[in-house]
Amino acid sequence: MRRREFIALLVLAALSSRRAALAQRSRPFIVVLSPYGETTDPVFNPVFRKDFTQALRDLGWVDASNIRLEYHDAGGDFGRLRKLAKEGVELHPDLIVAVNTPLVAAVLGETRTIPVVFGYVSDPVGSGFVQSYARPGGNATGFAFGGKDLASKWLGLLKEVSPAITRVALLFNPDASPGRGSYYMRPFEAAAVSLAITPVMTPVSSAEEIERAISRLEGQPPSGLVATPDYFVASQRELIVAVAARHKVPAVYFLPQFAITGGLMSYSIDDPLEPRLAAYVDRILKETKPEELPVQEPVKFKLVINLKTAKALGLDVPPSLLARADEVIE
Repeated sequence: MRRREFIALLVLAALSSRRAALAQRSRPFIVVLSPYGETTDPVFNPVFRKDFTQALRDLGWVDASNIRLEYHDAGGDFGRLRKLAKEGVELHPDLIVAVNTPLVAAVLGETRTIPVVFGYVSDPVGSGFVQSYARPGGNATGFAFGGKDLASKWLGLLKEVSPAITRVALLFNPDASPGRGSYYMRPFEAAAVSLAITPVMTPVSSAEEIERAISRLEGQPPSGLVATPDYFVASQRELIVAVAARHKVPAVYFLPQFAITGGLMSYSIDDPLEPRLAAYVDRILKETKPEELPVQEPVKFKLVINLKTAKALGLDVPPSLLARADEVIE
């Protein structure tokens, strides 16, 4: 090969490499962080990934085309959340999507400059993620779980389906719950007083503690259980449902998956999270600042009642409650 031709090829190769690098940098890089893994939560993670990717595609953002999209999770090892957050920030993405309160806290502990869109956060103001719902005021915004009033709603539903109960345990993991459990605890206690129910604060951090806590509710006085939203309780849903059934404890839950797998009843958000997250990602990629996007609360909720479980517990679900149910499992 002649020297001139060789030099020309080198120049072309260099230009091609530079164009590729520029194209790579021009594609926004989004990192999505989750505490769960496919083996620890075969429902949440694959469905979330599929639906979020599709929601972005519907808005014109296609992975490996005009965006670069990476999913990273803790595989259900909740002790890895801080490490996961650090690793995500060190990838230097243009935007981070994170779900669940402790994971978002870990991410914002690592960066106050990279835009963060969050979901499944119960108390974003009290947790210090935003200054207010209307004016987030920093690098984070997103979607709240539904507010502390849910605690009184769950308790009221439980009393309605099981009028005899006089004692109800509030199940939570202090390391995973907003305010170490206080966010739902205070309205729960206030509602309990109005319903003549003795509230029992029940912090748990292991499967063994869950077993012991629920077993103590069996028998007299008639007792019930309210499970609060946190990643640990969500990850233990099959165990909680099974133990509650074994000890004949009526319970109300915060995700429909609990009722679907045999829990008595669930009252939960009915606004799909993935399209809403994608909509905020879209706006930020189009140069809207997170501080300009208000934190949103859900407006739709879903009541699921498992009649088969109610019968096994010896409960007659009032017709008025059945009429309000969005889904009845028989």
